[in-house]
Amino acid sequence: MMKLLLTAVNAKYIHTNLAVRYLKQSLAGVIEDIIVEEFTINNSKAYILNEIYKIQPEVIAFSCYIWNMEMIHDIAQLIKKVMPHITIILGGPEVSFDVKKVMEHNDAIDIIVMGEGEKTFLELIKALNRNEDYSEITSIAFRARGEIFIKEDCSEPIAMEEIPFPYSGEVLDKDKIVYYESSRGCPFNCQYCLSSAFAGVRFKPIELVKKELKYLIDEEVKQVKFIDRTFNAKKDYALEIMRFITDNNKGKTNFHLEVTADLLDEEVLNFLNTAPVGLFQFEIGVQSTNKETLQEIQRNMDFERLTEVVKRIAKGRNIHQHLDLIIGLPKEDYFSFRQSFDDVFSLKPEKLQVGFLKLLKGSGLRKNALKYGYVYDEKPPYEVLENDAISYGEVLRLKGIEEMVESYWNTRMFHTSIELIITNFYSSPFKFFEELWRYWESKGYHHNFHSKNKLYEVLLDFYKYKEFDGEPIFKDVLKFDFLKNHKTSSIPKFFNVTIDADFKNQSHKFLQDTSNLEKYLPKFQDIPAKQIIKKVHFEAFDYNVHAIAEAFEAIEGMKTDKTIILFDYDLENKAIDSSKHFVLNKEAFYKDNY
Repeated sequence: MMKLLLTAVNAKYIHTNLAVRYLKQSLAGVIEDIIVEEFTINNSKAYILNEIYKIQPEVIAFSCYIWNMEMIHDIAQLIKKVMPHITIILGGPEVSFDVKKVMEHNDAIDIIVMGEGEKTFLELIKALNRNEDYSEITSIAFRARGEIFIKEDCSEPIAMEEIPFPYSGEVLDKDKIVYYESSRGCPFNCQYCLSSAFAGVRFKPIELVKKELKYLIDEEVKQVKFIDRTFNAKKDYALEIMRFITDNNKGKTNFHLEVTADLLDEEVLNFLNTAPVGLFQFEIGVQSTNKETLQEIQRNMDFERLTEVVKRIAKGRNIHQHLDLIIGLPKEDYFSFRQSFDDVFSLKPEKLQVGFLKLLKGSGLRKNALKYGYVYDEKPPYEVLENDAISYGEVLRLKGIEEMVESYWNTRMFHTSIELIITNFYSSPFKFFEELWRYWESKGYHHNFHSKNKLYEVLLDFYKYKEFDGEPIFKDVLKFDFLKNHKTSSIPKFFNVTIDADFKNQSHKFLQDTSNLEKYLPKFQDIPAKQIIKKVHFEAFDYNVHAIAEAFEAIEGMKTDKTIILFDYDLENKAIDSSKHFVLNKEAFYKDNY
């Protein structure tokens, strides 16, 4: 009986590889000696080679994607040098296209499995284990007598009910993302996506989905990320899954779903409004709001309806929304992208993901690269450098802007401060991030990593550099953002924190008053003040920052308004907010506690 090693090189430690788990479960009862090893791209090639060598497999299979392909090529060649007897098999989306080129590029590869691998890999391993001829198995490429032979796929796609549950019998790491799929394929034909190479959508039987999700819920994993291309492609099916998740929710697991927002109707929206905070997380691919671009990539989207839906969901304060844009799409120049950015930013998503187009093998845009003048890296991940609508210099500038969005918006630590700046001094949110990047680059900050405190300081320095009005107001708002997101006893000195000498004592007295706890912190009513103070924070402000955060009125003419705010960091779920805060009556705060 041969020893088989299924190998994944993940992008991050928190990821779990779904493909190798499918393959292992597909081989249940066929091969006993199966080992699954997961590495990351941060591991050295020497480390991975050492670990593989210790196992001494007879057959090794790699799961290949754009983020790990180059590393796998190198590792495969090293393996052949020290263990030439090993049969090396590659599979996955990165090797399912241009198969001959892949094998010509790397003579360490013995076999490639193309497309969906569960059935094909099973047949192949059976043949290898019995030392039988595998040359007639479809959907594979292999070497024989110094030549490359390709057996194209002519079989029907695997039935969804035949796909095994990937996590059966596994002790799951609760801190890792668990990937799951209830469907394969996509109803749309977006030309930048690999799904454009395939037609139709297949759904797993709903009762099987419920059974498998119940297992993951009972295991209390931190996050289940659906890899369905369009989770809500079939409304009733998606709604039944979400209702099942809600009914069986234990408050431990978050479910990440990629949805097409403009397809969500009133029934679904009404249901979502009742979902527990943090149970669902939506990723919504907008990509562009340029109608000419959307037509070129064959993407049908009603942005007006999408806007209504995103705002409706946001109003419920219970679902984290992650909206995507792509730089480098056809007909999208620098200023067109600026408009797309402003359109999407106006929706104030919890996260705005600015990605850069990658010309994936098998995608429509890859096939039509010459039509749009694409210049791109021909090695994975095939990122676009420029096209006939946008120059490399403009792409570089957008990379800097993307860095500012990641640091200052997607961290969710500066939302009030940024909205205050944009509301008062910019007609375009894009222009703010563009100018912030120019300042950041001019100071050389892009050369180093910076702490969260440094990020606050830089934003304050930028405000001063621009000579915007109301610096004391902004500093108070920035401190408010800091305290909303960080429980700390050490507030950075640049905030110039000044409080009454007796302020700390007054805070303790406030927490000793049962009427205050009943009004503001009822969950702490039976807890001593010295314990409560570890979970809350009191802070004095010169301005009513709560009112500013609610309305973002004009800074000009704003007057001081001494305010005391109580921050409560003990939230069951921080998917939307890191804390709650309450404006306290300052006269009562002092008078009632002397």
